[in-house]
Amino acid sequence: MYAIVVGGGNVGIQLAKRLLQRGDEVLLLEKDGGSVGRLSSMLGAENVMAGDGCEMAVQKRAGFGRADVVIAVTGEDEDNLVVCQMAKVVWDVDRVLARVNDPDHEPLFAQVGIDNTVSATGIIFSLLEQQVTPDVMLPVGALARGQIEVVEVKLSNRSLAAGQRVRDLVLPPQTNLVWLLRDSQGLMVQGDTILTPGDTVVALVPRDNSEALRKLFAER
Repeated sequence: MYAIVVGGGNVGIQLAKRLLQRGDEVLLLEKDGGSVGRLSSMLGAENVMAGDGCEMAVQKRAGFGRADVVIAVTGEDEDNLVVCQMAKVVWDVDRVLARVNDPDHEPLFAQVGIDNTVSATGIIFSLLEQQVTPDVMLPVGALARGQIEVVEVKLSNRSLAAGQRVRDLVLPPQTNLVWLLRDSQGLMVQGDTILTPGDTVVALVPRDNSEALRKLFAER
């Protein structure tokens, strides 16, 4: 896989390292020319290039046209948006991923067709919310280019779903409960499985139906 990572900050460096360790072809693109020497010493000169990832000429030299994935992780949401949009529209890159520094900007990314976004702020808030409030669904991943969410929720004794058999739950369309953790043991979810307080349930749910699933797991 040829992966282009735009943004030579800590996130970009660590991501490039992981991809290289996996054996992928990687190019880290950083517009601050003064940082290129330091980045090259860490990743190898052949894996680092100086240039503004928002400029078409730079994208051409970087090989956007043959990239399997473009990942924009700069500290500026505007730059990440431009990079990913150009990758999709101009270079027809099949897979793009953007870092969103301000969660309020996520709808804007979605409006232009960039569904694969990662918000560190959103992840930290979700973790905090789960610690403070029971029965809160925590997004833990995404499938189908962000259209399917992988979520987990720990049931309290006041959850609407606690004590019910899975086959009796009225789940949102195209939603599946796939796994649960009970007393440190992982269990496959079947129709006859009875959910109990303390269970951590993992589900696959279309993004548009996640709110309906949240209400199903909410407290009475």
